[in-house]
Amino acid sequence: MLEQSSHPRSLKAKDSVLCATKELLAEGGLPAATVDAVSARSGVSKATIYKHWPCRTAIAAEAFGKQMAAAIPLPDQGNAVADLTEQVRRVSAFYAGPHGKVFAQLLAACVTDPAASPYFREYFLDARRAAIAELWQRALDRGEVDPEVSAETATDLLFGPLIFRLMTGHAPLTAEEADKISSACLRGLLV
Repeated sequence: MLEQSSHPRSLKAKDSVLCATKELLAEGGLPAATVDAVSARSGVSKATIYKHWPCRTAIAAEAFGKQMAAAIPLPDQGNAVADLTEQVRRVSAFYAGPHGKVFAQLLAACVTDPAASPYFREYFLDARRAAIAELWQRALDRGEVDPEVSAETATDLLFGPLIFRLMTGHAPLTAEEADKISSACLRGLLV
């Protein structure tokens, strides 16, 4: 994975690369975030970029993960239903906007670029799953959720449908639909 360096010059170069990548993703999605374009925008040489990341998808995954974490803070409304429902709404809205296309492009790229997949998991997926695990742990601590259901399973059930809808386009990513997903998941499907 990415080398951790405390050298100020290295940290500045890394920040410049991630900032340039975020801008390029916003302007034209993953296709616009080539290593050449990132290098030109950031002023960081391609050799330095490749020293830290194996490919453009890896850079994009890290930049996008930081962007999503900043854009979607965890709610803390005091109960599991409110917190989880609000988080599903926030993620749905994020995917419904221009960021959704970039997320779909990153997912697709990880299928075809094995070098990028570990970066996507480390810099995007792991952090997002850890955030939901924090919400789940709060709910467990308050005795509001089934302790036999893991945070991993809860995350898959609550957020997997959003990704499926984004990728297939079979249903909208609206607040109303997000609430239906949360409700069905949190209440269960059986009567």
